Amino acid sequence: MNILGIIPARYASTRFPGKPLVDIGGKSMIQRVYEQAKKCIHLSDVIVATDDERIYKHVHDFGGSAIITSPDHQSGTDRCAEVALKHPHYDVIINIQGDEPYIDPEQISKLAACFNNAGTQIATLIKKVQNEQELFNPNSPKVVVNKFSEAVYFSRSPLPHIRGQEPQNWLNCFTYFKHIGIYGYRADVLQQITKLPVSSLEKAESLEQLRWIENGYRIKVVETELETFAVDTPEDLEKLFR
Repeated sequence: MNILGIIPARYASTRFPGKPLVDIGGKSMIQRVYEQAKKCIHLSDVIVATDDERIYKHVHDFGGSAIITSPDHQSGTDRCAEVALKHPHYDVIINIQGDEPYIDPEQISKLAACFNNAGTQIATLIKKVQNEQELFNPNSPKVVVNKFSEAVYFSRSPLPHIRGQEPQNWLNCFTYFKHIGIYGYRADVLQQITKLPVSSLEKAESLEQLRWIENGYRIKVVETELETFAVDTPEDLEKLFR
């Protein structure tokens, strides 16, 4: 099975312009992500997908592979789909977040292993919620999972609501999972989901994966105990050096 890792990277981030090129301990963020992804033995190749010439040139300067994609894409998923069309010999595409400089290759391997099952269409990672801050943080989407290890729903709110219990006791009553934002897709499924119109659930929660569920696609989930740290703002970058 041929698996391609794609790292979408935009320069014009609203909260942190130029984020992929920011220096982290002597290397850019995008170089650190790329090098971590290349350590995953399950990936046949890794490509950075960007709409910016500065990122494209930088990736090639450090010896990586990059492709210029359309500036009109609304999501990393759309950017991955464009690259996948240019590389039709890959069976599975893994969308690796470009703002997690210390992503563990084991997480990518866990995701890749999901596709050993021919029925897997889309896959992603989940992790047990550890504390109330995570549970009630709307920037940390939660996942409801069925007995087949498939995502039933994603929400910025803690689901389910525990009736008859105060919210501070919910973690004692139920095992909650948060979403770790790395995806794998069958190559044909990736092309299909990027052609779907924005759905009502997606609009409500601002979570694109709800569009896929609403249209009947199954999302396999696999649990990880490894934490990830995304750099969304300059303040997040400062936390890396504390």
